[in-house]
Amino acid sequence: MNLLEAIILAIIEGLTEFLPVSSTGHMIIASSLMGIQSNNFVKLFTVAIQLGTILSVFVLYFKRFFRSIDFYFKLFVAFIPAIIFGVLFSDKIDELLESPLTVAISLLIGGILLLFVDKWFKDGNINDSDAINYSTAFKIGLFQCIAMIPGVSRSAASIIGGMTQKLSRKAAAEFSFFLAVPTMFAATAKKLFDFYKDGNTITNEELNLLLVGNIVGFVVALIAIKSFIGYLSKHGFKVFGIYRIIVGAILIAFILSGANLQVM
Repeated sequence: MNLLEAIILAIIEGLTEFLPVSSTGHMIIASSLMGIQSNNFVKLFTVAIQLGTILSVFVLYFKRFFRSIDFYFKLFVAFIPAIIFGVLFSDKIDELLESPLTVAISLLIGGILLLFVDKWFKDGNINDSDAINYSTAFKIGLFQCIAMIPGVSRSAASIIGGMTQKLSRKAAAEFSFFLAVPTMFAATAKKLFDFYKDGNTITNEELNLLLVGNIVGFVVALIAIKSFIGYLSKHGFKVFGIYRIIVGAILIAFILSGANLQVM
């Protein structure tokens, strides 16, 4: 992986991580088009640059993280299902990550569902994510676990989970962003631990790629989050559903053509 490829992947990560479109699917298409060969560092890079996108949530919602200790308790309760399912099904999840077809099908099905989400779940009357209770937080956390299937989109699953609990689209999206912080931090920490446990080391050049990737991902995620909140509040999910269907179809076309797709 060179510097330009790292920047492109970081831009894709920053744009797609918080949108209901699946960053995994986009990483597959981009890496395949650029001919990036998957190795231990590339796999680490695609996860570790999430730290930059996490930081963007802190910057945009700085005051929310210092409003009350109750905020952290709710995030922890919402995070519990991910811990449980992650431990119980880690081997199966790793197996699914080796299947580009799983990602493509998930994108396609998820896109079709997003076409109807706004009709199924009318914009709720809970307009502040701080107003949710512990039961609601836990249920949203359960929905987030669906995203352990590659291509589902963590953002889509948790936002829809919030909407089923009467949260407005804006409030559901914001809680999804907050829940991403412990979820993505844990995923990055585990990836780093496994990387070093397997005897790998990071060179100075690779360290520079990680630094640039996180900076780029941070800046792009700032823009993506602010734009997404405004668009979602006014227009809903339909355009994202159409987009997912297109991306899923592109992935399937790659697979049928015999292209060597590598899931990060």
